Amino acid sequence: MSRRRERGVQAVAAGVAGVAGSYAVGGFTPGFVPATVATAITRHSPDAVIRFAITVLGDLGRQLAVVAGFFLAVALFAGIAGGALAVGRQLGAEPLAVPLAGGGVFAVATALGSGSSAALAAAVASLLPLAVPPLAARVPSERVSPARRRTLGTVGSALATVWVGIESGVLQGPALPSRAVSDPAVRDRLDEAEAKSLDVSGLEPLVSTDFYRVDASIAAPQTTRGEWSLSVTGEVEEELDLGFATVTEMDNEERFVTLRCVGDGLDDEKMDTALWTVVPVSEILDRAGVTDAASHVMLRAADDYYQEFPVEVLESAVLAYRMNGRPLPRGHGFPVRALVPGHWGEINVKWLEKIEILDREAEGYWEKRGWHGTGPVHTVAKIETTSRESGTRTVAGHAYAGTRGVSAVEVSVDGGETWNEATLSEPLPGEDVWRQWAFEYEPSGSHEVVARAREADGTLQPQKRTEPYPSGATGWDSETISN
Repeated sequence: MSRRRERGVQAVAAGVAGVAGSYAVGGFTPGFVPATVATAITRHSPDAVIRFAITVLGDLGRQLAVVAGFFLAVALFAGIAGGALAVGRQLGAEPLAVPLAGGGVFAVATALGSGSSAALAAAVASLLPLAVPPLAARVPSERVSPARRRTLGTVGSALATVWVGIESGVLQGPALPSRAVSDPAVRDRLDEAEAKSLDVSGLEPLVSTDFYRVDASIAAPQTTRGEWSLSVTGEVEEELDLGFATVTEMDNEERFVTLRCVGDGLDDEKMDTALWTVVPVSEILDRAGVTDAASHVMLRAADDYYQEFPVEVLESAVLAYRMNGRPLPRGHGFPVRALVPGHWGEINVKWLEKIEILDREAEGYWEKRGWHGTGPVHTVAKIETTSRESGTRTVAGHAYAGTRGVSAVEVSVDGGETWNEATLSEPLPGEDVWRQWAFEYEPSGSHEVVARAREADGTLQPQKRTEPYPSGATGWDSETISN
């Protein structure tokens, strides 16, 4: 292998090692360099690209951003290492490449937003494929040439760094320890939801088993309960700064709440329900004393996400700190998130750190990208599963209308010519919860199934179908079924 090619391999190995080093410090956290790069990609991509990722790619869009972040981070670190090797060669002092590369990787990782620990780990790890090969070449050997020893040193040091990075990163990853549900009140509520769930093959129960995620950031913030605080500022008589213990000592309740993403299409899976342990925001607002000048509120999160909506909507909001009887998972807002009844998921801010009361309207994160998801959710009845047994077919799904409630789901098996009322699950306690529905019939040939919901007051869900962008999907869900 030529020396030029050797240096190319060294540079790439240094890039891979640098990424592995940043992972070793904390796992998949905001300090992981590819995560910071992926977040930058999502936040600076054209609005049309982000819209496509949310509405078409779904979870795949997030995964592609992570993959892109990984390769870009490797390429960036490799470029720094390659440049350092070139400078060292030009100056006739090749060992100089080691500190140059380390300093460059540290500076770039820090500039990208990685913490000092992750940046330092990336810098140190990236040095190994540059520092080890010259040492390996000096090891006496009659059977292995110096060039081959250098290559083995390069590859071996990179692989060793990757192994250490993966092992250490997994141990320090973002997951919180799982705890058994010990609260009898929580256990009773979860048992109630299980008992009320319809027994239909393929239909998700009333309490979701895999709650959807849509975030502006790729990696969840790593705030601890001890570090966390909630500030209340702006148009208030007294600004507040409340710790986790202060918030969770308030009167709480166990509440079933459904969330639906504004990017959720009729055939998507971004609508789920959980049992949340919550405290009222209104009590905090009373303590702060909202002034007469207040008209809107901005909720701000630890990952720099922010969302704005009318202040009167906040009066009915709650702060959640447990999910299904356990501490909030990192990906769902640990340690505290907001829940705003009946409104699109985007204003149910995770990792909440600040409530800013405003005297004028402002634009939130998604509104700046053209979305309009700060209002009440649209009514929907989704067709989610179909099954056939003993000559009959069953179609089933979930229906949700925010705080307006669902009183009925009607199903047509002839493309909307005639309608039949579906069986509904018994309602769960709470005003902002979905219901399951199911309808069994005898099919005849290829046919179109259509589902529509009625709200608690009898209002029929609008028929016209619209796409999720910009204000949320509407319309009757339908599916063509063969026999």
